[in-house]
Amino acid sequence: MRKSKKKNKAKHARVKKILGPVWPFLNYYLIAACVLAVFRLFFVLWQWDRVTSVDGFLRVMLTGLRMDTILLSEVLAIPVLVYFLLPSRGALGRFREGFSQDWLLGASLLIVFMEVATAPYIAQYDTRPSRVFIEYLIYPKEVFSTLWAAYKFELFIAAVLMAVVVAYGGRVLKTLHTGAARWSWSKQVLIFPVVASVLFIGARSSLGHRAANPSIAAFSSDHLVNDLALNSTYNVLFALYGLKDEEDSSEMYGRMDEQAVIQTVRDSMQVFPEPIAFSSEQIPTLHRQTPTRPREKPYNLVIVLEESLGAQYNKALGGEDLTPEITKWGEKGLWFSQMYATGTRSIRGIEAITTGFPPSPSRSVVKLSKSQNNFYSIARTLKNAGYSTEFLYGGEGHFDNMRGFFLGNGFDTVVDQNDYEHPMFIATWGVSDEDLFQMAHKRFMAHGDTPFFALVFTSSFHSPFEYPAGRIQSIGDTAYTEKNAVQYADYALGQFLTQAEQSPYWANTIFLVVADHDSRVFGETLVPVKHFHIPAFILGGDIEAAVYSKPASQIDLPPTLFSLMGIEAEHPMIGRDLTRLPEEVPGRALFQYEKYFAYMEGEQVAVFQPKMPPQSFLYQDKTLVPSPDFSEDFLKKGLAHVLWPNVMYRDQRYR
Repeated sequence: MRKSKKKNKAKHARVKKILGPVWPFLNYYLIAACVLAVFRLFFVLWQWDRVTSVDGFLRVMLTGLRMDTILLSEVLAIPVLVYFLLPSRGALGRFREGFSQDWLLGASLLIVFMEVATAPYIAQYDTRPSRVFIEYLIYPKEVFSTLWAAYKFELFIAAVLMAVVVAYGGRVLKTLHTGAARWSWSKQVLIFPVVASVLFIGARSSLGHRAANPSIAAFSSDHLVNDLALNSTYNVLFALYGLKDEEDSSEMYGRMDEQAVIQTVRDSMQVFPEPIAFSSEQIPTLHRQTPTRPREKPYNLVIVLEESLGAQYNKALGGEDLTPEITKWGEKGLWFSQMYATGTRSIRGIEAITTGFPPSPSRSVVKLSKSQNNFYSIARTLKNAGYSTEFLYGGEGHFDNMRGFFLGNGFDTVVDQNDYEHPMFIATWGVSDEDLFQMAHKRFMAHGDTPFFALVFTSSFHSPFEYPAGRIQSIGDTAYTEKNAVQYADYALGQFLTQAEQSPYWANTIFLVVADHDSRVFGETLVPVKHFHIPAFILGGDIEAAVYSKPASQIDLPPTLFSLMGIEAEHPMIGRDLTRLPEEVPGRALFQYEKYFAYMEGEQVAVFQPKMPPQSFLYQDKTLVPSPDFSEDFLKKGLAHVLWPNVMYRDQRYR
């Protein structure tokens, strides 16, 4: 027995000597990861019914380890930097050990406090601490009064556990640091890049070109179960980081009374013969939409969102003749000759087409913290109407936080690159569009009589423009070019629509094909409107060939789809049902470009710039021509549409 103990001690000493200054940090990671796992296990057992209903135990625990590794790698980065780049002896040696111990003790206190605070927070908000937790910190008096009145037991537990951390955690950290073998300064510096690389990979949690984010924890439509795979310290820090993207548009473009903003947007919606009756003061634009085509059984809906496919690639829209399939199929349905994207990123297109939410100076709501659940989406309306709802993508579902946003806002299922068993072709951004469409067709066939809504997001037309060989007649000597990739994207879409037209689901399905944005948006004007011009058409079912020639925005598509599908819905969308827009009402579009915002009606365009008065233009010959100032009412309407998204998002009134 004694020999065994001596042997283990000797082995332990050898490991410590080999690891040297790595020893205290490795041990800290292991101890902290175990503590976080114990807290997570407690939360899982507490919410056992919800976790097991989505078969989530292993997923929550394993993903939780990954999220904890991200947090702990970030926590360790600073003390490791100091520890390895300072000598081990003398005053600097004492400083580095003291700093490292104090830093890790402070981090431990924060982590334990946040996990203890999680239980009452879940009980109140049904989610882990995040954005709202930060907002309450600006009201310390009210918050601490509430805590003392309602959470005395939780405060006692927190105080006890934090006292334990200070007493025993400090002792453990001191023992780990003083017991670590010393290396020469030159050896420390030599090994530092290796240790730093490990921490960097741990913090990114990915060897790919996209770092992990909270969306990787989203695997079910139950947002709380998804949240359990996170840890509360990381969640709050991520929300804090995201605050930089939530700019107050009133500070940038001009002030307007909040009620005036709401009323102006409401007034701009009153363009139909029958007035819209708004039904809620809490959700200012909530109203009931009646379809122009009532149906005994509403149609299915498939939205094909084409990556980067602007009007410049389509001959019918004045561009190059690179997308003949889009032209051919567009002629069979309702073709929008002046459809405009709301922004220059995919998540802007996703935001507009799935939620009807207009663009804002902040990042898209797909990535912002307050909209990760209980934010309106057409998937929520259709799910409540008995539809199966799904997002199909060929790349990584957590990119741009899509998985988390969708599963939190009405989508039942997210299919991404990991779900393709034997893809024909894998590019940088995921499987080919043909693989994506084959997956889509297979799933649509499997739905049978169950109504379904699917958002299908392509990725083949994206730099570096990779696609399967032998599908198209390539232009030039180099295969992977922009023109060849757009030809392939068009080819794959044509193949899918041909297959769908011959399928059982075609007759009772509406298909929307629309680009998310143009591939490159540039120009000498403040807002290069011509590069917001995108192809869009609706076909399938009993949709007849027609052309809608007025300017229209991506936010007009969701209410138009509801009308054609035969869906009667109550929703807050401010887009227009284009199937019943009176002839005398001009078309309208909204654009967000960098820090500029443009509001267009007919040919009139108002451009709003940060800290400057708005400028007025006429959009003629694909350019903005300076024009005498428009009426105050027009500029007021434009400013209201700039400010409205911020007001709705800030107060969570778009639901």
